[in-house]
Amino acid sequence: MSRITPFLWFDREAEEAAKYYISIFPHSKMVQVTYYGEDMPQPAGSVMTAVFELDGQIFIALNGGPNHPFTHAVSFVVNCETQAELDSYWQKLSAGGKEVACGWLTDKYGLSWQITPATIGKLLDASHPAKSQAVMQAMMGMVKLDMAALDKAYAEG
Repeated sequence: MSRITPFLWFDREAEEAAKYYISIFPHSKMVQVTYYGEDMPQPAGSVMTAVFELDGQIFIALNGGPNHPFTHAVSFVVNCETQAELDSYWQKLSAGGKEVACGWLTDKYGLSWQITPATIGKLLDASHPAKSQAVMQAMMGMVKLDMAALDKAYAEG
């Protein structure tokens, strides 16, 4: 297991969510499912954790109850090489969720994602303030990001 592992608190959907994410990302798999036993906080035999891997990154999902819902304060960034890849992740992860703004969405479990071009760091490089500002201005008008429009804003900035 990696040194730092994202640990996600779900109400009762940990295994379902893990399987959902595995279906979206290549090179992904379920690693382990554990179950609550007698005299534990949830019913005996129900899923406690689902350990899963998304494209090489291990995650742990816990069925901990409804007390700690996700917020936008934590999100996962998906860096995309092409518009087709960006569109695919956007379509799959926003299904049943909510499109937010500037490449952000909330999936059907309430988890926040940023679906961005892999070049976003270059496009927003502060050492090129006019270009960076032009890209930021273009991005602020978008919900799902348009890579060609961002590249154009950079070129013209």
